[in-house]
This record gives sequence, structure tokens and C-alpha cells, in this order.
Amino acid sequence: MAAALKRAYLAVYNRAVFFGWAQVLYHALTTLLQTGHQDVYAAVERPLQLAQTAAVLEILHGLVGLVRSPVSATLPQIGSRLFVTWGILWSFPETRTHMLVSSLVISWSVTEIIRYSFFGTKELLGSAPSWLLWLRYSSFLIMYPTGISSELGLIYIALQYIKASGKYSLRLPNTWNYSFDYFYASIMVLLIYVPGSPHMYTYMLGQRKKALSKSKTM
Repeated sequence: MAAALKRAYLAVYNRAVFFGWAQVLYHALTTLLQTGHQDVYAAVERPLQLAQTAAVLEILHGLVGLVRSPVSATLPQIGSRLFVTWGILWSFPETRTHMLVSSLVISWSVTEIIRYSFFGTKELLGSAPSWLLWLRYSSFLIMYPTGISSELGLIYIALQYIKASGKYSLRLPNTWNYSFDYFYASIMVLLIYVPGSPHMYTYMLGQRKKALSKSKTM
């Protein structure tokens, strides 16, 4: 009974988030073709925020054992995306009309549509077709570099606005006797990408080799 409820919940979750990302991709592409990259963020803002924030549940899924994905791999990726979604794009409107928003949104949505399709199908039917398995473990070869490059570019572009606005920074003196500078924190995030991105890419290559070799023996 518990196993059936788990599979039903994960099937519903994956299907719901899949439709969220499909909506993001549809609006991004139609807006890009009709009016240009400068309007893409405005067209996808709400579904993007909802779909990306829903990924927080995946961390909880890993913590409570609903899925086998290690939290150590899930947390940094989701955390960096939430930082870009809320800490950059939502917080600093000046970044929203840049062309990198389009490459970011398309890279994220294509990746997630494939991923949630794969897991949703697997939970619903017990397995996924070989072509979907291949897409799940191969699309990142292109989408991860384009997505990461877009994330890095947008954070870098936002630095000037972060510094000028002083938003989210806490200056001394204050009641807590503590200071925090969002500008330098954002620079630290950029620096973390340097070792983090190749490490994650290498990890995904390993997962790809493992998954595809396993499928050949079945």
C-alpha cells in the first residue's frame, strides 16, 4: 500500500512539474519568435518561478527516501537555480531583458521536460522507453553547458545592479552587530561555479555511462 501511494504521489508530482516546464518552454519560444528576447522573461515569469521552486520538494524527497537521488547532488543544482530565479531575475529587473534569459529558460525547460517525462513515465508504467532513457541521460551534454553559461552570465551582469542598489545587504552598525554584503556573496556564488560545474558535469557523465550500459544488458 505504501509503495503504491509513493508511486502515485511521484507520478502526480512529475506530471504536474512537467506541465509547468512545458508551459515555460511554449511561452518562451512563442515570445522569442513573435516579439524578441527582451520580452521572454515577462512571458514566463510566473510559471518559471512555480516550476523551479517546486524542485525544492526533490530535496525533501531525497531526505525522506522517496527517491534514490543523493541530496549532495540535488541540493547544489537546485540551490543555484533558485538563486538565479529569485536572487537575480526576480530581484533585479534590469537583467530580465538580456538575451541570456532566453538561453537560460530554454536550456532549463528542455532539460526538465525530458527529466520529468522520464521519471513520470517510469513511476506510472514501471519503466521508460529506450529513446526517453537516452534523452534523459544525453540531453545534458548540450543543455548543461548552455544553462550554466547563461546562469553565470546573468549573475555577472547583475553584479553592477547588486552593488549599486545595496539590496539584501546589512550594514554596520545594527542591532545584531552583523554585516552581510549581497554583492560579495554573489561573487562567492560565481566562484563556486568554477569547481562545481565541472564536478557536476563529470558526475552526470558517470551517471549516463552507468544508465546506458545498464539498459544494453537488459
